[in-house]
Amino acid sequence: MRPPAWWDVPMHLATTDAANALLEKDPLALLVGMLLDQQIPMEKAFTSPEVLRERIGGTLDARVIAGYDPEAFETLFRTPPALHRFPAAMAKRVQALAQLLVERYDGRAEAVWEGVASGDELVARIGTLPGFGEQKARIFAALLGKQVGVRPPGWREAAGHYGDEGSLRSIADVVDDGSRKAVRAWKQEQKAKAKAAAQA
Repeated sequence: MRPPAWWDVPMHLATTDAANALLEKDPLALLVGMLLDQQIPMEKAFTSPEVLRERIGGTLDARVIAGYDPEAFETLFRTPPALHRFPAAMAKRVQALAQLLVERYDGRAEAVWEGVASGDELVARIGTLPGFGEQKARIFAALLGKQVGVRPPGWREAAGHYGDEGSLRSIADVVDDGSRKAVRAWKQEQKAKAKAAAQA
């Protein structure tokens, strides 16, 4: 039986069933996974919230993370297998994210997107979060729209090309192994083009 419906489709972003199940039922896990999704494989980023949940005592809670001793929290990230390629920096970002959620949204990750009136507002709200630049905010808005059912008016337009149906450009389009491979191939192609342009 599905958990309370805040999402539309089963997640396929992590490497384990437990990690994907956490993404499906815990908005904070999805937000943390998106935050960690840089300079490491997507699957690693979205599996790490489940590992963090285990290490922190069995539940992800923004208030607990926000109030955690910074050095001890960094240790949670550093403990092998490390949760990120840059554990110290990302531990700080995750704590900063949690602190903002507590200050502005009563510790509820889903409150970031609840009640938004437009796609532009959705992207703007996400963009105020620590570690979320414009591109990441658009990708996360596309993920929320395509897989979670958060679809305020104009969400596809606000997400840019990431909101296009069937675009296969980002994690927003990963729904199975085939789409994961297609997204990875597209990213590799873009990197190759950028490298060629820089050398021209």
